[in-house]
Amino acid sequence: MEKKEKKSSFTGQLGFVLAAAGSAVGVGNLWRFPYLAAKDGGGLFLIIYLILVLTFGFTLLTSDITIGRKTGKSAIGAYEKMRHKWKFLGVLTFLVPVVIMTYYAVIGGWITKYMVAFIFGQGGSAAEDGYFQSFISDPIQSVIYAVIFMVITAIIIYRGVENGIEACSKFMMPVLLVLIVFVAFYSLFIKHGDRTGLRGFLVYITPDIKELTIKKFMAVLLDAMSQLFFSLSVSMGIMITYGSYVKKDVDLNKAVGQIEIFDTGVALLAGMAIIPAVFTFSGLKGMNAGPGLMFISLPKVFASMGAVGNVVGAAFFIMASFATLTSCISVLEAIAANCMEVFHTKRHSTTLALGIIYTIASVVIALGYSVFYCEIPLPNGSTGQLLDLMDYVSNSVMMPFISLLSTILIGWIVGPDWITDEIESSGVKFRRKKLYIIMVRFVCPVIMVALFMQSTGILARL
Repeated sequence: MEKKEKKSSFTGQLGFVLAAAGSAVGVGNLWRFPYLAAKDGGGLFLIIYLILVLTFGFTLLTSDITIGRKTGKSAIGAYEKMRHKWKFLGVLTFLVPVVIMTYYAVIGGWITKYMVAFIFGQGGSAAEDGYFQSFISDPIQSVIYAVIFMVITAIIIYRGVENGIEACSKFMMPVLLVLIVFVAFYSLFIKHGDRTGLRGFLVYITPDIKELTIKKFMAVLLDAMSQLFFSLSVSMGIMITYGSYVKKDVDLNKAVGQIEIFDTGVALLAGMAIIPAVFTFSGLKGMNAGPGLMFISLPKVFASMGAVGNVVGAAFFIMASFATLTSCISVLEAIAANCMEVFHTKRHSTTLALGIIYTIASVVIALGYSVFYCEIPLPNGSTGQLLDLMDYVSNSVMMPFISLLSTILIGWIVGPDWITDEIESSGVKFRRKKLYIIMVRFVCPVIMVALFMQSTGILARL
């Protein structure tokens, strides 16, 4: 009879918090958060986002982590253990990282390309018009960088929870924090003509309520909610998997708060690093660059800084590479953990198989801008390539739907006590217990319906 492999676990609260924060702190914090803040009225977006983090985000994060620890399982097994008939929800949750993993290493490869360019003093070339488009449409370069990023991710997962994920997070997260603080404070004191970083910072934190309508407020609200999914790694099984590795003596109440602070702090610092710099060198027009902020606008900003631009640019893209890698690790780990539980396989063989599968998938997605180029109309009115399609299916359709079903299951079927009793099982008081119950039973389901209708384009047709 084959000996059952011992369940892996984090060494303690610090290891768990850093790994979970590493999953939460990803490309969404450094790329998506700043451009949404610039687009949605600066301080207005920040206020709404912070309120949602403390209510909506707290509820989903608490639910996922607690489900994982209480059941000791990843998504499929966890939901089956909660209610056998709800195993389908575990399968749906498992499919989110399955889809995301097809393109995450591709984005990681893009960031790595810019990191290499700035490290070797080629920031001026990276700032040229057409550089980004030329790179992603090059079938050789784009594939090489995606494969390198994918292989590094697979190696870390292969090494396991303690020696791979936790060890990696304990090294990269402090380095990431130091780098982002450096870039953020440097951005405050730069000057170009009559514009300064401090003025840009004021633009970032000052709520813009001019011409604010109910429709515009709802758009900002929905942007902030969708960013939470992107940022906190909820409703994709990752935090359920990480929760299953948490020991019973860990204070989940405290851990959730620490993850919230770390993730939100990095997002706010990312905006503080990017928006003042872009404003100083490109004005308000540069801040409206949208998704191209990281790969088109920022390299131009760094190039405008002169010789020091290569140093600041290298620091920024090293930081971005670390953030993307820790998130990519968590996505692959969620897939691997479910596969090990369902198919009763060991980590090494599972990781090797998944590494091969997702290396091939990453190559296909990377070639979506060259060999396999196509324009796909999406239900929300936009048009995208293969990567955009995978991103839309996972983030805009599946995650809001999964969150809706999860809150119904917890709020109305197993009951909120199923979660709150586990949090208090280690002898600590769940300080936000009443808030959690109200959110999971009444507020979150309504928000999820609205977000799902908005992201799928249904709301716009009403």
